[in-house]
Amino acid sequence: MKNCVKASGQGQSKGFDRMKKTVFMAAALATMLLGSSVEGWAAKLVARIDVSSQTMTVRYGQAVYRWRVSTARKGYITPRGSYRPQRTARMWYSRKYDMSPMPHSVFYRGGYAIHGTGAVKSLGRPASHGCVRLHPANAAAFYSMVRRAGFRNTRIVVTN
Repeated sequence: MKNCVKASGQGQSKGFDRMKKTVFMAAALATMLLGSSVEGWAAKLVARIDVSSQTMTVRYGQAVYRWRVSTARKGYITPRGSYRPQRTARMWYSRKYDMSPMPHSVFYRGGYAIHGTGAVKSLGRPASHGCVRLHPANAAAFYSMVRRAGFRNTRIVVTN
């Protein structure tokens, strides 16, 4: 009787080891297929603003968009780093800059936001007080993506 219990206990141990190996292999395969980037796992929506090229590349699911932007002009800064959205506003007016309209704002660091602008002729070169300006249609699209994906699933990365 003791041998029967001992034999079945050993079989369970081998089965558990096989299960652990299977789970490990599945995780390794998923990492290879999806990439090992932490940002890839953490965010469904990633917006990369490249200040040197004055562009914003947005990856949302399989879709990729590349838009011209305006970041900080001389004397101002657009903060570099990796952020999550803090709040959104369909229409915001800057109290700091003469109630300037900021349609489809996605705030990512204090008063800094990605938003639409009426100064579309300035897109592609530094022109703002530090915010990231977009064409109004692109700002509306990005705003909608952020609202759909959610703040926790969105990453905004600002680089040189």
